[in-house]
Amino acid sequence: MALEIHQFPCLSDNYGYLIHEPKSDLTATIDTPEEAAINAELAKKGWRLTHILNTHHHFDHAGGNEALKARWNCTIVGAAIDKDRIPGIDIALREGETYRFGETEAEVIEVPGHTTGHIAFYFADEGIAFVGDTLFVLGCGRLFEGTPQMMWESLSKLMALPDSTVLYCAHEYTQSNAKFAVTIEPGNAELTARRHEIDALRAAGKPTVPTTLAREKATNPFLRAASVELQKTVEQEGAPLWEVFGETRRRKDKF
Repeated sequence: MALEIHQFPCLSDNYGYLIHEPKSDLTATIDTPEEAAINAELAKKGWRLTHILNTHHHFDHAGGNEALKARWNCTIVGAAIDKDRIPGIDIALREGETYRFGETEAEVIEVPGHTTGHIAFYFADEGIAFVGDTLFVLGCGRLFEGTPQMMWESLSKLMALPDSTVLYCAHEYTQSNAKFAVTIEPGNAELTARRHEIDALRAAGKPTVPTTLAREKATNPFLRAASVELQKTVEQEGAPLWEVFGETRRRKDKF
């Protein structure tokens, strides 16, 4: 792999990510959840921050942009559709465009739903994607600005990536997501086993992130709208998949 990925906790339940490309000596932070934590991790690694890659505008993702840019003079990359809400943005990209990062490059995937301007960064050569708050382990982001149909289309884009893709999401929500997931698809043996694994990881103080697309397709209710059992549970048998997803999301909001 061309990239070294350093993951660390931020705020109450966020994850920060530094990605380092050693040949070009470039280092990016994926979002800026906590300026002090990011600077501390950069110091630990001995890296110089050259880039910020923003997935969306929420404060726990872009709130540290301007302070970090002032300190490091780094380049801020974000969504063109959301350029007015990304503090300090320098480079605004759209769906299907790529951004060269040293020896590798990121493909921009527009994944609105949680916000209307949300994007994911997919490093195809590395087999990894940074998905922000669009997709979580056993979950997905709340629909603050988008519609169920919009979010389902976004999740479908992510599902079209290779099953081996490693997904880095922005929050440690997995235990609560698992409690909901097993009520929606109680007959899913892989999900039940996954829940036990998750409980063991958290009891040991270990993260449940990253995950893989294959694992999420098998266990994440928000990617499983085609499941007959799930459709029965949410009383949407034979409905369009986005409607099945929408009812699943509504039930999670009330859970």
